Amino acid sequence: MEYLSLPPGQLTTTTAALACGVRPATIRDWVRRGLLTRIGGTPKRPIYRLADVLAARDRPKPTRAGQRRDHPA
Repeated sequence: MEYLSLPPGQLTTTTAALACGVRPATIRDWVRRGLLTRIGGTPKRPIYRLADVLAARDRPKPTRAGQRRDHPA
């Protein structure tokens, strides 16, 4: 169940993913990698600030060995 209403500027994992054009798993990965911080909610239903989500989207991502690249080097 999603939240019925959040204050302006606060997003759930699903709405954060929609705002960035990525999958919800990507948002959870950004949290795991330390690129995005939760501001509240519950462990299963976290809440994020819109500004933090957009900053995480624009931040350079560290790569891992053997990771696929979407653009030529």
